[in-house]
Amino acid sequence: MEKTWRWFGKNDKITLAMLREIGVEGIVTALHDVPNGEIWTREKIRDLREYIESYGMRWSVVESLPVSESIKYAGPDRDQLIENYKQSLRNLAAEGIHTICYNFMPVLDWARTDLLHPNPNGTSNLYFSFAQFAYFDIYILKRENAEQDWKAMGEKMDRDIVGEAAALRQTMTPEDDHQLVENIIVKTQGFVSGNIREDDEHPVELFRQLLSLYKGITKDQLRENMRYFLSAIMPVCDECDMYMCVHPDDPPFQILGLPRIVTCDEDIEWFLNAVDNPHNGLTFCAGSLSAGRHNDITALARKYAARTWFVHMRSCHIFDNGDFTEAGHLGGRADLIELARIFESVNPRLPMRVDHGMTMLGDENRGYNAGYSFLGRMFAMGQVQGILATVDRELGIEYKQPVNFRQ
Repeated sequence: MEKTWRWFGKNDKITLAMLREIGVEGIVTALHDVPNGEIWTREKIRDLREYIESYGMRWSVVESLPVSESIKYAGPDRDQLIENYKQSLRNLAAEGIHTICYNFMPVLDWARTDLLHPNPNGTSNLYFSFAQFAYFDIYILKRENAEQDWKAMGEKMDRDIVGEAAALRQTMTPEDDHQLVENIIVKTQGFVSGNIREDDEHPVELFRQLLSLYKGITKDQLRENMRYFLSAIMPVCDECDMYMCVHPDDPPFQILGLPRIVTCDEDIEWFLNAVDNPHNGLTFCAGSLSAGRHNDITALARKYAARTWFVHMRSCHIFDNGDFTEAGHLGGRADLIELARIFESVNPRLPMRVDHGMTMLGDENRGYNAGYSFLGRMFAMGQVQGILATVDRELGIEYKQPVNFRQ
């Protein structure tokens, strides 16, 4: 697979010169300065593409060309926003970029409660605590029906989540509350979706307003809105040979009363069949899928490898109580070694990125985006390169060395 890296543009503290040195072949990025819903112009796309190519790499994948909330909940400006999206697709294709990773998650792109959860060896990882998330939902966000929803979730898990959240209320300080808000709706969202920025003065109230846009929308309605969007853009994808690959919901279960429609085998099968076109495909995020105990990751990879256009090599460990943490790339539930065998067998030129990594050796002091450390991801990249070299030898595929020597 092509070894790629998510890079957040020219202001990213991790530079392209650094990435070239560690064997990165392709860049995964976006026009982060263009507001959601606006057209990406050829000029802006070309400027960034040429900048990337000046460092000997290519712009492999767009992550993400955001799907505006109004498209997801079928707002009155949906059709105009879809027209803008189609023009952005044409402009990207004209500049030689043909793979788009996107998501159809309402409001919240991904959710964690602790961005620096300590590991025994001194590193840290992203972590999701059901009790802390329920505490945020019930006592900080004060969402209608939150307590009932978490009671039902707890019954499914044989766990008193509401009781655990109530116990936290006795110990959480205002500083703890602020940190939880930062972790859930600010630091993990602003640099990804643009819905909430770090300089927003009232993020909780803004978050409530965003949630209200989806009031009454069911899973079936959200599915139909996704079908509408994909059906509208597929003619352009066919025209421009543009591959759309949806990212699974993270985590892969319902939270905040919002429907989730890319969480499991049945969901993936539904959207692929709903618009049965090879340009409608999947971003196989092993990390997101492995955060759900209901998912058999290798079975999903075997079933959907032929409709996968982008791979996120990441793995989660689920604790006995259901909480999960992002695991090392050689551990967790995802079995990245077997995934490498599957995807290399089907399409050895698939773009792949290691996705999130541990925070280690001072990463936490360098201002990187949550989950997107340099040294932690570089460590993971080394592990995955070793996996790929071994798997390629097994399969008789020539492995491309990450460094070219000269005399």
